[in-house]
Amino acid sequence: MTDSTPRTARGPAVACCPPIVTAALSERDAETMAAMFKALADPVRLRLLSRVASHPNGEACVCDIADVGVSQPTVSHHLKKLREAGLLTSERRGTWVYYRPAPGVLASLGTFLADADGAGKEEAPSAARAS
Repeated sequence: MTDSTPRTARGPAVACCPPIVTAALSERDAETMAAMFKALADPVRLRLLSRVASHPNGEACVCDIADVGVSQPTVSHHLKKLREAGLLTSERRGTWVYYRPAPGVLASLGTFLADADGAGKEEAPSAARAS
């Protein structure tokens, strides 16, 4: 992974990449987003990010989110991967570690994937129309 991963500590939220339908991605933006999506490709990591993001106060103690069906060392490994991808930040308080989504990263992912006008969409595949 490169240093292009967004890492802001309590700073202003900064979108990392333009929406995919408004401009072609630069090599750096593509590497940044690929690292994020690679980290999110694991169901346990996706669940952990969801638990952190939906937790009251916008942060969660590892003790509140660790029940995802894997061992505690595996949870720690997944949280580390989410931090390395720039999706989470963490802060140790005593014996516990608290996690929060990195500033602006969820909005950035949503904006990156957004297609408000339907630009660039072709007709939906038949499987998508059926649901």
